[in-house]
Amino acid sequence: MGAPQLLSAYAGHWTGDGTGVTVILPPPGTIASGEVRGGAPATREFALLDPTRLVDRVDAVVLSGGSAFGLAAADGVMGALRERGLGFPTPAGPVPIVVGMSIFDPSVRTGPPDAAAGRAAARAAWDGEAFGAGRVGAGTGASSGRWRDRLDPGGVGWAVRAAGPARVAAVVVVNAWGDVLDAAGEPLFAAGAPPERTAAAFGMQNTTVGVVLTDAALTKTDCFLLAQSGHTGFARTIHPAHSRYDGDAVVALATGEAAAPADLDLVRAVAVGVVAEAVRAAVSAQ
Repeated sequence: MGAPQLLSAYAGHWTGDGTGVTVILPPPGTIASGEVRGGAPATREFALLDPTRLVDRVDAVVLSGGSAFGLAAADGVMGALRERGLGFPTPAGPVPIVVGMSIFDPSVRTGPPDAAAGRAAARAAWDGEAFGAGRVGAGTGASSGRWRDRLDPGGVGWAVRAAGPARVAAVVVVNAWGDVLDAAGEPLFAAGAPPERTAAAFGMQNTTVGVVLTDAALTKTDCFLLAQSGHTGFARTIHPAHSRYDGDAVVALATGEAAAPADLDLVRAVAVGVVAEAVRAAVSAQ
């Protein structure tokens, strides 16, 4: 799978020992917003995604392992963008706007992704290297089903669908406390198990994060609503979702390159399905 299939964005992975980084590099001027719904997020620059904040564009989104330590991967992406003259214009030169979201994986103990890892993922994106799914990139050390005291598959997945004259893509890293559900709403890896938490199970090591990308022309407020629809996709395919123990977060990007105006509600409805498809792709590509 090559990066050009994610609309006009570049996308790349760096895969390390039990952890990794996944980078989305949209075209310059891409409008963005986002929303956190999980109780334990590890994020960078998320406050500026609020529709009331001045800056409305984003130059990169970095998904990484390593929890809060792994947010350092965004420094490498920021440096690489600066070298290319990309970023929000200021009197002192362009300042790249790089949003980061991290999951908790074993590298918190063994060595989380750093700036060099982020730079390597960006290079893979620009070089057009294959953009795989499963246990690659930020999904390398991911799992699901911890609420049952299980370690079911996690990973990174992506999907693309049409939404009238526009298209919608999603990239999701699934490291969920809950179960991943099939299309019928049943757990993929705990078939027949009742929806009850195992007494021994404990959280604080989970998070599902994602990027919803569309070529529709949307405002920053529209992107905030689109990010909310991304969370609906989480709730459709993960149970329970948005728990106290998850750092669930979604960033929505709009490039505005579609040939004709798109209906926001249609784009949002399609996004729910695209995110759901990406979640299942993350755990089926094992």
